[in-house]
Amino acid sequence: MMHLLKGMIGTGILAMPVAVKYAGLMIGPVGILIIGAIAVHCMHQLVASSHTLCKRIKKDTLSYAEVLETAIETGPLKYRSYSVAGRIIVNIFLIITQVSFGCVYIVFVGDNLQQVVESFRSGPGIFVYLSGISLCLIPFTFVKNLTTLAPFSMFANLLNIVGLIIVLSYIVRDLPSMDSVSSFPTWDKFPLYFGTAVFAFEGIGLVMPLENKMRHPEDFGGWLGVLNLGMTIVICLYTAVGFYGYLRFGDQVLGSVTLNLPQDSAKLMFSVSIFISYLLVMYVPFNIIWPAIEQCVTSRKNMSGGCASAVPHLDLLIALVGAFASSSLALIFPPLIEIITLSVEGEHLSKLTIIKNILTIILGIVGMVTGTYSAVKEIIQKF
Repeated sequence: MMHLLKGMIGTGILAMPVAVKYAGLMIGPVGILIIGAIAVHCMHQLVASSHTLCKRIKKDTLSYAEVLETAIETGPLKYRSYSVAGRIIVNIFLIITQVSFGCVYIVFVGDNLQQVVESFRSGPGIFVYLSGISLCLIPFTFVKNLTTLAPFSMFANLLNIVGLIIVLSYIVRDLPSMDSVSSFPTWDKFPLYFGTAVFAFEGIGLVMPLENKMRHPEDFGGWLGVLNLGMTIVICLYTAVGFYGYLRFGDQVLGSVTLNLPQDSAKLMFSVSIFISYLLVMYVPFNIIWPAIEQCVTSRKNMSGGCASAVPHLDLLIALVGAFASSSLALIFPPLIEIITLSVEGEHLSKLTIIKNILTIILGIVGMVTGTYSAVKEIIQKF
């Protein structure tokens, strides 16, 4: 539960107000609930397919990439030759997604630290902060055990709780009239809303590692399992922060709502928390995928530190990562895996399941294309 909450409650929750800004006060919070429900359903699809495939090949656990590979390998005969390609594709998107999350985390910490320093004295440019943070993170990227990270996750969650209390206590104070902000989206910005909202549900890459490492994996799923309880808390917090944050700051809201706060305490708490979260985010690519790319990449840190410096605009970087990378892992691959897993003889694949999964895949593809285009367009305009 600690790892799930820490994996989900990161920079995404603090970007919810700017997401609601893109969609309007009426559409934004409702959209967060809908996207959250779809994302959780896709997580359950991934876990359920993993269980089915584990029984099929008599194996205890499977990673995300292995789930797709095994589904194709044991699926319809004419597609079985593509099983290795399926694993490679998922691994590529896992690398892109998790390293991109690392980029966002570095930019987030840099922006907040810069504001704190400049509240006392003039400081260096943002690139100095990004470089310093990247260097400080290098020793921590070599942690390979989730058990070792658990105390760090608990400490980061404690900081998150206190920080969120500070944020919520400030954004619900002296709220203006709802007429003071936009109720409905400007449609040219709506794809940015999709990317930002999907980015917030950034933890699907951790679902399989977490369940696989649990002492009692059966407690992960189910109506009152770790996944549902944790995600219910997450979705409620996302919706509340998004609604009240945008209502409080209106169109002046920034990529992280902490940047709108006068208090430095919340900025420092979230900076430390997100710094710690970097360890958990990097666990996925560098302990599951790293052996396959070790010969090609010489520096772990150059991957995310360099990208963070290239696009130091937090709101647009979040929208780009969410649209391009997160939508694939969160909305496209899980329903595709379920269709392939249940399409073999002896399994039950209903027409309703096919229609539901195809609609989810279409949503993911449309959001991915339009969100990526809009984010890249905005980034170009910024530069």
